[in-house]
Amino acid sequence: AVEAYRRFAQRSDYPLHLGITEAGTLVTGSVKSSVGMGLLLADGIGDTIRVSLSAEPEEEIPVAYEILRSLELRNRGVTFVSCPSCGRVEIDVIQVANEVEKRLSKVQTPIHVAVMGCVVNGPGESRDADVGLAGGKGRGVIFRKGEVIKTVPEDQFLDAVLKEVASLLPEREAKLVYPEGGIQETAGHHRTRVEGMGLPILKS
Repeated sequence: AVEAYRRFAQRSDYPLHLGITEAGTLVTGSVKSSVGMGLLLADGIGDTIRVSLSAEPEEEIPVAYEILRSLELRNRGVTFVSCPSCGRVEIDVIQVANEVEKRLSKVQTPIHVAVMGCVVNGPGESRDADVGLAGGKGRGVIFRKGEVIKTVPEDQFLDAVLKEVASLLPEREAKLVYPEGGIQETAGHHRTRVEGMGLPILKS
C-alpha cells in the first residue's frame, strides 16, 4: 500500500486519501496504520487519512488524531507522555497515566502533560511539559511550565495533575477537567512497583 501511494503521488496531483485497509484488530491495526501512513505523511504525501480497525468505530478516531499529532500535523489536544512500567518505577504509573489521559480526552487546547515515575526520566520529562508529575515512593513533585509547584502524597496525584492542567485551560475546558470542588476519585492508591531508586528531588 505504501509503495502504491508513492507511485500514485509521483504521477498525479490529485488529493490522496490515505488508509491501510484490513489492518487488523485494535493493537495490530493501530500499529500498521501508524507505520504505513506515518511513512507517507512524513514525506508530504497524503491530504486526508482514515484508520480502519476490527474494533468499535470510536476507537479509530483517537488513533488517527495521534498519528497526526505525533507528526506535528495537528496542533490540537493533549500531547501526553508517560514512562514505561519498568523496574525503576515507584508508583502505579499505569493507573495514574490511564486515568489522567482519560480525563483529558475532551481537551482541544494544545497542552503537553507528563506522568512519570522514576529518577531517570521523571524530572526532565516533567520539566519539559506544561504540567508534569515526577513520582517517587509515596509522593511526587508537580511541575508547571518547568517550575516545581508542590509535592503531594500519592493519593493526590490525579487531583494535583488535573488541577494544574485546568489552570492552563479556557474556563469551559477547565470545568470538564477539574470541576468546582475538585474531582471525586483519586488514583495511585495501589502501587504495583515498590522497587527502584529514590527520587532525589522528593527528599525533604
